[in-house]
Amino acid sequence: MSTASIKVPGATPVILAPTGLRASLRRIGALIERYVYLLRSSGIRLIELIYWPFLQMLTWGFLQKYLAATTSPLAQAAGVLIGSVLLWDILFRSKIGFSTTFIEEMWARNLGNLLISPLRPSELVAALSAWSIIRLSVSMIPVAIAAYLIFGFNLLDLGLALVAFFAVLVLTSWSLGLISAGVILRYGLGAEELAWSLAFLLLPICCVYYPVSVLPEWLQPVALALPPTHVFEGMRAILLDHRFEAEQLWWALGLNAIYLIIGYVTFSRFLASARVNGTLLQLGE
Repeated sequence: MSTASIKVPGATPVILAPTGLRASLRRIGALIERYVYLLRSSGIRLIELIYWPFLQMLTWGFLQKYLAATTSPLAQAAGVLIGSVLLWDILFRSKIGFSTTFIEEMWARNLGNLLISPLRPSELVAALSAWSIIRLSVSMIPVAIAAYLIFGFNLLDLGLALVAFFAVLVLTSWSLGLISAGVILRYGLGAEELAWSLAFLLLPICCVYYPVSVLPEWLQPVALALPPTHVFEGMRAILLDHRFEAEQLWWALGLNAIYLIIGYVTFSRFLASARVNGTLLQLGE
């Protein structure tokens, strides 16, 4: 770790923020530690993380049991429903973890304080991303275990593909989180509803509960341009046809790279605009 300084003749040298990877990791770790303290201090926060995914899992799980007990042609796809719910919650909970943590900094009027500290915007994004995974683990691991104990559905049956699907969905959630944060920086907390609604806008097009072929032909290219669509198509191929489609995974990863770049550029530009216009400390409704 090294530090930089500015020397002005006849004046005391000004010591700038420590530089280097170690210093950057320390700042990211400090911000994550702050979020851990906030979560530990409120049992309601912890319950909320598990409550909604658990409730949704129960609802779709009982529907799965009903379909499996009938002679309906849909019965063969019943096992796919709860898998779709759990994978969708990975995307949604990771997105919510990123966006709500950012919004809470704005609610507390703390975002300006963070960004006039040595913390860099990229380090803020890294901390938000890491914290979204921690929140996701806290919420989804108990729910996945409950799905196995109550309904006998084991998410690990997806095998190594589960790791790839998890990575794709989390990367997508980060790109959506960055876009949401950028728009909120631009338009203020009046646009915070975007943090919750953006993922749901994609829900019908991502083909979470049905294949792409169900969509109208003109809408199918739009669906295939979204990374989560390839995840859910790949999941159905594994659970119904017992085959792993690597092509779906590569498409999802490539599209994610594009959307992450778009998301970070959007966030960076709106943040720079807020700093120039002096609105960073005055963001409100």
